[in-house]
Amino acid sequence: MNTPDLRNKLKDYIDTFNADDDELYSQEIPDSSAYDFLSDRIPLLDCPDKNIEKTYYFRWWTLRKHWKNTPEGHILTEFLPPVGWSGPYNSINCPAGHHIREARWMDDPHGWLKEYISFWMERKGRTMAYSTWYASAVEDYLSLHPDPAFEEYCLDRLIDIYLERERISGHNSGLFWSEDGWDGGEMSISGSGLRPTMNSYMYGEAAAISRMSARRGRIEDSRVFARKAETIKRKMDSLLWDGDFYKVLPCSRDDVFPDDRRPAVNPDNDVREELGYIPWYFDIPGADKSAAFAYLTDENGFAAPYGITTAERSHPRFMFKHPHECLWNGPVWPFATSQTLTAAAKHLRRHGEAFITKSDYYNLLSQFARSHRLIDENGKEHMWIDEDMDPFTGEWISRNELKADNWNPGRGGKERGKDYNHSTFCDLVLSGLLGINIRYGSLIIDPIIPDEWDYFCVSNLLDKKYTVIYERNGDHYGLGSGIRIFAGSRS
Repeated sequence: MNTPDLRNKLKDYIDTFNADDDELYSQEIPDSSAYDFLSDRIPLLDCPDKNIEKTYYFRWWTLRKHWKNTPEGHILTEFLPPVGWSGPYNSINCPAGHHIREARWMDDPHGWLKEYISFWMERKGRTMAYSTWYASAVEDYLSLHPDPAFEEYCLDRLIDIYLERERISGHNSGLFWSEDGWDGGEMSISGSGLRPTMNSYMYGEAAAISRMSARRGRIEDSRVFARKAETIKRKMDSLLWDGDFYKVLPCSRDDVFPDDRRPAVNPDNDVREELGYIPWYFDIPGADKSAAFAYLTDENGFAAPYGITTAERSHPRFMFKHPHECLWNGPVWPFATSQTLTAAAKHLRRHGEAFITKSDYYNLLSQFARSHRLIDENGKEHMWIDEDMDPFTGEWISRNELKADNWNPGRGGKERGKDYNHSTFCDLVLSGLLGINIRYGSLIIDPIIPDEWDYFCVSNLLDKKYTVIYERNGDHYGLGSGIRIFAGSRS
C-alpha cells in the first residue's frame, strides 16, 4: 500500500509559508511553532488539485495565528492587530459561526474551542454586536464532538441569546430588522431592513435550538423553537422571496406590511445580492426555489473572473463609488463566498444538480482557492487572505485603501487585513467537496469531487480516529477502487 507521508507534506507547506511571512503580529502560536501545533491537530489532505491542497494547508496555517489566550480563556480573533470596533481582547462576534465551523475539525486536547464558545455564551464579549449564527455552529461542533453536558450548558444560554435578539431586533412583521453594517454588509446596494442574512441566521438558531432541546428531552422548548423557525421560514417566503430570489426588503424598524406580501421596492435598492443564497446554508428553501442558483454562474448575475460578486453585475449601482474600504456593493468577500459554497454543497446533496452542478461547485471552490494570492509591487506572488477583493483584477480593495492612507493606526494599522479570519475554507473542502460528515457517531462520506479525480486521502480525522481514502481505479494507493475508511491515522 502506497499511502502518502502527509506530515512531511504539511511540513513542506508550512516551511514555505513561514519563509514568505512577515510576521507582524504574533499571538499564542507563532510561526516557529506552527508545524508542531498543527501536525497533531488538523486533518491531513492529499488530493490531485494542488491549488486546493495548498490553500487548504495555508488556511490552517493562518487560522492557527488567531488563537489568543485571554483571562477569559482562549478565543479566536478576526483581525490580528487591534481594531477600534472590537470588544474585549480584540474579539468580534460577526465571524464566530465561521470560526466554530472551521475549527471544529481540529483535535482540541485542551478544550480551546469550548473556551471560545463559552466566551460568547457567557457574554464576555459583545455577543449581540453583529448578527451571527451561534446555535447552528455549536450544533455543527457537537455533531463531530458529542458532549451532552456541554450541549445542555450551551442550550440555556443559546435560548437567552435568541430571546434577547428577538427583543432588540424583532420586527412587527415577525422577521428581524438589521442595519446592513451590523449584519456584516456595509455599503450594500439594498441597505438596511429585513435581510436574508439575519433572518436566515435566526431560522438556523431556532431550528438548532429545537433539535438540541429534543436531544436533551426538553420537549416543550423543542416545540416552541420549531414554531419560531416555521414562522420565520413562512415570513421569509412571503416578504423576502420575490418570485425568483431572496432579497432584502428595505424598510424602517416601524414599517408595517399588513397583507404579509412583499411590496414594491425602489429600483435603486431592489437587487439580487449574494446573501440571497444564505437560506440554503440553513436548509430553508425547497426544490421549487432551485432556479436561483442559475444566477451564480451567470456573468449578468454573480460570476466574475476572481470570484462571486456580492451584488449582481447587471444592477445599475453595482460597484458604486464610496470612500469606505469595506464595500458590499459588488466586491468579492471570502465571508460571503464561504457561506455561498456551503449553501451550494447542501443544495446539491439535498436537491441534486438542479441549476448548479457538482462541476460548478468544484470550479467555484477552485476559483476561491486561487484568489488566496497577493501580487506585490515587485511582481512576486504570495499566499494571502484579506478583506474585500476587486472581482475583475484580484486586488485586495481594503488593503489598497489602507496602504494609501499610510496604514492609519485609527483604521487598524499596518496590514490590518493580512491573514484575515473571516471565512471558512478547510470546512468547504472536508464537508463540502469531500462530503465528510460525522453526525453523532455516524461517519458519512458523500463526495462531490470531479469525475476525473483519481484519488484523495484525509488522515488525522477527529482525534486520529479515521483515515478516509478514495481511489477511482485502485492504482494510486494500491487499495482498490472506491472509498475506504480505516481506523486511526495512516500518515
